[in-house]
Amino acid sequence: MYSNTSPLKVFSGRANVPLAEKIAQHLGDTLGKLTLMNFPDGEFWARIDEDVRGRDVFIVQSTCHPVNENTMELLILLDSFKRASAARITVVLPYYGYARQDRKAEGRVPITAKLVANLLTSAGAQRVLTLDLHAAQIQGFFDIPVDHLYASPVILDYVRKLHLGPEDIVVLSPDEGSVKRALRYQKKLNAPMAIVDKRRVSADKVESANLIGASMEGKVALIFDDMISTGGTVVSAAKIAKTVGKARAVYIFATHGVLCGDAISRLRDAPVEKIVITDTIPLTPEKQLPNIDVLTVAELFANGIKRIHFNQSVSELFV
Repeated sequence: MYSNTSPLKVFSGRANVPLAEKIAQHLGDTLGKLTLMNFPDGEFWARIDEDVRGRDVFIVQSTCHPVNENTMELLILLDSFKRASAARITVVLPYYGYARQDRKAEGRVPITAKLVANLLTSAGAQRVLTLDLHAAQIQGFFDIPVDHLYASPVILDYVRKLHLGPEDIVVLSPDEGSVKRALRYQKKLNAPMAIVDKRRVSADKVESANLIGASMEGKVALIFDDMISTGGTVVSAAKIAKTVGKARAVYIFATHGVLCGDAISRLRDAPVEKIVITDTIPLTPEKQLPNIDVLTVAELFANGIKRIHFNQSVSELFV
């Protein structure tokens, strides 16, 4: 039976060790000792190199690229800690892979966001701490408690350091599906808002783009999204802000820098001042561009871990 007198310890898979180390530092500790290796045939093997019996364990692992390998490694770690008699096991998921497959958009397709939730629970997870899920309803896919944090405090701190007043900026939703997210930032910044409206005009999928809402002529457009995958949506919105909206500058903000496919070439040529992401996914050297800034969410996760460990409310962090 878990009690908050159980010692806290943070461990990490190999997906995002730098972020896990920063989280541990904010907690005044070092990462727990693990041995992780691959057999010649590609199978994973794990060993916990310290006693965790009766401990409150937090496993940090982003299920980012390579998604299947990182997910499988997390499942093996969960099984290891369960068999090592940890008092409670919380999975810290900075980035939740497979989250975009959250419904049956057509017949005979899987709902992998639910499948992964089932796998984590079956493997031994007793609680999940995550950040900016692609769809908030994914919390309901779990039969265990889920604490869903938002990166907005970290991102808004960056925006405020730009020293732009509400009259200088326009919050721009890159498409209709991102309106709710944009509204949250619009309310925090007390700024006007606009939406990119795309319409198909012919059978060959050529689209016309319009801006709905506040004028951004001569202003700074701030685009907010949960992730940048191939970069098509946000880069298109940035171009529309410049050409149609006549914005004087554009900033793109996203929590998760997935950056796959042609994302880097698109972002390199994008008409933007900065692309701002967080460190939920490691930014590999080949993806580092001069106009990309990376913010850390380590302190945010550390605060969440402390509140969970001491049975305190986590809702104060949900801003």
